[in-house]
Amino acid sequence: MEYNTGDIVILKKQHPCGSKEWKIKRIGVDFKLECMGCGHEIMVDRPKALKMIKGKKEK
Repeated sequence: MEYNTGDIVILKKQHPCGSKEWKIKRIGVDFKLECMGCGHEIMVDRPKALKMIKGKKEK
């Protein structure tokens, strides 16, 4: 599946705030994701991020 900046993705595990939805802020060697629930931002290596993502939320 192809991902673009600004896409909302659903992860397999939920964040401690309770949200499973994350917004992709940057794509490259790693992904920068922002939690849609609390706004927390994380950087994840590309292979790990692709394993974590369950699917893309339809707009």
